[in-house]
Amino acid sequence: MDALNFVFPNDLHVHWSMMIVLYPYLTGLVDGSFIVAALYYVFGVKSLKPISRFALVFALAFLSCAMFPLLMHLGRPERNFNMMLTPSPTSAMSGAGFIFTVAIVLIGLIVLLVYRPTLVKLRLKTKGIMKILYRVLTMDSTNLSPESLELDRKIIKFLVAIGIPVATVLHGYVGFLFGGVKANPSWSTPLMPVIFLFSACVSGISALVLAYIVIKKITKQPVDVGCVRTCINVLAGFFILAFSFEMLEVFSHSYLRTWYHHAVEGLLNGPLFYSFWVWQVVICSVLPLLLLGWLCLFKLKDSVFKFFAAAVSFILLLQVLLMRWNVVIGGQLMSKSTRGYTEFHPEWFDKEGILAIIVLMTLPFIVLYIMSKIFPLWLEGEEASS
Repeated sequence: MDALNFVFPNDLHVHWSMMIVLYPYLTGLVDGSFIVAALYYVFGVKSLKPISRFALVFALAFLSCAMFPLLMHLGRPERNFNMMLTPSPTSAMSGAGFIFTVAIVLIGLIVLLVYRPTLVKLRLKTKGIMKILYRVLTMDSTNLSPESLELDRKIIKFLVAIGIPVATVLHGYVGFLFGGVKANPSWSTPLMPVIFLFSACVSGISALVLAYIVIKKITKQPVDVGCVRTCINVLAGFFILAFSFEMLEVFSHSYLRTWYHHAVEGLLNGPLFYSFWVWQVVICSVLPLLLLGWLCLFKLKDSVFKFFAAAVSFILLLQVLLMRWNVVIGGQLMSKSTRGYTEFHPEWFDKEGILAIIVLMTLPFIVLYIMSKIFPLWLEGEEASS
């Protein structure tokens, strides 16, 4: 651990390390994928139909693992239930527990209702334990009458509409927590919840597009290019907003020139120069912005479009991860003396080290694979173009 200039002893070590970086990253993937589902089920964007059910299962898989990084960070993870049993109306973390519970129950109900016709058909085809499972998931109902399906559609639209503000609060409160830390001038800004929210939409849509293309290619199924084009258009809009607010936050610090500006400026031009200006801004923001403009404004061959859609999605996933790193880790590199900086070197085998991060990142994909065996990811007989 290296220190520059004057650093207080309690600022020498980074206490909120990589697990706190991973937590908002995972919840962001949930929010962005849910937005895609909402565009179809609430706003009627028909071109997103091929990916709509996959978006819901994707969101549920990642949401089921979203709290694991926080539990890994806690010294006594079993005590996390205390904030649920003895809630405090003034505690943002206590509220987060209830928001998470509401979100996972809500998305779970939506998935069951969306898949109900498919689950009823699978129930009739399967035997043994899978038949029992499908009976439980369908609540032992086989009613697929037009009236019943129409009622399901109305309930789905209502629940997804409710899910939009729930998903917004689920991730927006993370930015609220950081923005509310007044002792840290690099965090304390009203723009922090907005930045976190829009970057979450970017990462979630990017992950959904990349996963859709990769899974389709692995399973040798055709990719619906029209669906991917719509996702890329939506992704471009959210990324323009996210990047604009990120730069607005930086430029507002520079323009206002408050008493702590020199400390934030020294942080961005010192310890965070390469991770922020070079990687996050130039390589992972300006470059994908140009690629998105090219993909959205020009008519390209389907094979070329699919390749660069996957490539730009991967770059944007890296951009949001860097943004989380620069905010969470970077914000703690500055001493409260505002005259010194420290450095953070991640370890491989620490409780919150690189290996633990890799394991936690694979868990949602394992859950997604298991869920795909119960909930088919693609619509039966969907029309797709290669």
